[in-house]
Amino acid sequence: MAPTLPNADDTIEARCAAAGLRMTGQRRTIAAVLEGSDDHPDVEELYARASAQDPRISLATVYRTVKLFEESGILEKVEFGDGRARYEDAERAHHDHLIDLSTGQVIEFVDPEIEALQEKIAAKLGYRLKGHRLELYGVKK
Repeated sequence: MAPTLPNADDTIEARCAAAGLRMTGQRRTIAAVLEGSDDHPDVEELYARASAQDPRISLATVYRTVKLFEESGILEKVEFGDGRARYEDAERAHHDHLIDLSTGQVIEFVDPEIEALQEKIAAKLGYRLKGHRLELYGVKK
């Protein structure tokens, strides 16, 4: 599933500005790289992509920026059991993940039956669901 396309007021950069973050040129570059990512990059991947656009960006700057964006609720950290913290836009439409253990590929999906079942289970246990995260791990047949 491709990321949802943001409107001009819902870009990572716009949400950073709305959160009161000072947007330097390097932060804008990092935000643009994140915005253009259709995968779940870790900091090293973000650094490679951002430094290809602006060679003055350091790995430390990417680490600090990602931490700031995460603390501000702009990014969400996801971990898929491979020891690498990866990031995705916190405002993306809800989706679940299937991780291919052979290749490391992360496949995003939405399944209405799974969503309904989770709601049903929560209600059966006396809860109203406020959110969830589902990660499936597998290998191709």
